[in-house]
Amino acid sequence: MEHVVFEVKKLIVGQDMLLERLIVAMLARGHVLVEGVPGLAKTLAIKTVAQTIGVDFQRIQFTPDLVPADLIGTRIYNQRLGEFQTSLGPVHTNLLLADEINRAPAKVQSALLEVMQERQVTIGRETHRVGDPFLVMATQNPIESEGTYPLPEAQLDRFMLKVLVDYPTPTEEFVIVERMTTKIDPPQQVIGSAELLQMQQAADAVYVDSALMEYAVRVVNATRNPTTVGLHDLTRYVTFGASPRASINMILSAKALAFLRGRTYALPQDVTDLALDVLRHRIVLSYEALADNISADSILTRVLAAVPVPVVPLRESPVAYDDTIFRPDP
Repeated sequence: MEHVVFEVKKLIVGQDMLLERLIVAMLARGHVLVEGVPGLAKTLAIKTVAQTIGVDFQRIQFTPDLVPADLIGTRIYNQRLGEFQTSLGPVHTNLLLADEINRAPAKVQSALLEVMQERQVTIGRETHRVGDPFLVMATQNPIESEGTYPLPEAQLDRFMLKVLVDYPTPTEEFVIVERMTTKIDPPQQVIGSAELLQMQQAADAVYVDSALMEYAVRVVNATRNPTTVGLHDLTRYVTFGASPRASINMILSAKALAFLRGRTYALPQDVTDLALDVLRHRIVLSYEALADNISADSILTRVLAAVPVPVVPLRESPVAYDDTIFRPDP
């Protein structure tokens, strides 16, 4: 993965957090929603990452006139054979870029629900599996309202991470201008799908202490009931808290981040570093929060500060050791 980042950095300046989150999502088999104003290289970063990995890649430009068949495929009547044949859509790939995903209406958004959760699509009476690995990386623009549609909560919950991209620093922007106005070598493929699957399996094997799982559950429960951690004033701002997918994805993403950082065990910092990205799109704010200009990040920051972080010892999974070694003293 270091070689992947090196190749991507040939073209992308800055955006270290975005690149780290994209790689974490690939290792954890999760989907990513990237939000930022136009011109911040959201689409370019995703396409460049895809170029460095030898997997099938498809891009869909979401527009208001899309229909579900444009994504998953449809049945076409073959006059020569006198029968219907299935024409598969662009979701049948390994890495799917859904560009400007909030520009398509709800009926198109709902077409992604099955494939994002179950890695399959149903056309007529036939069910078709998509490739392995399969990842959806979507972008959306937060400042435009005309011609856009809010994503359904059910679809937002299927994204493992929501990453917010900000403007580059003046120094980074100077390098961007310099690099984009001269000829540069395109990124090269570094790994293939087989290597990616092996790294996904290695990330799955990262050890997570039960205290970290309990911490993730407590944080997610605090988003539903802020009073349990003494945040009584936040109750009026939160209509619905995060679902159990949030606590699951907090642990899965932490395992991938620990693997990316060169460890075979997860630490509390791995969980806390990704907590905002996992949770910010899963809580539903009330109208009062919108009126008071209260953001999801500000609420989650207070929740994370109120839930004590556990102290986890530096250790690997004890599954390979003799049970008598860890038997407590009388």
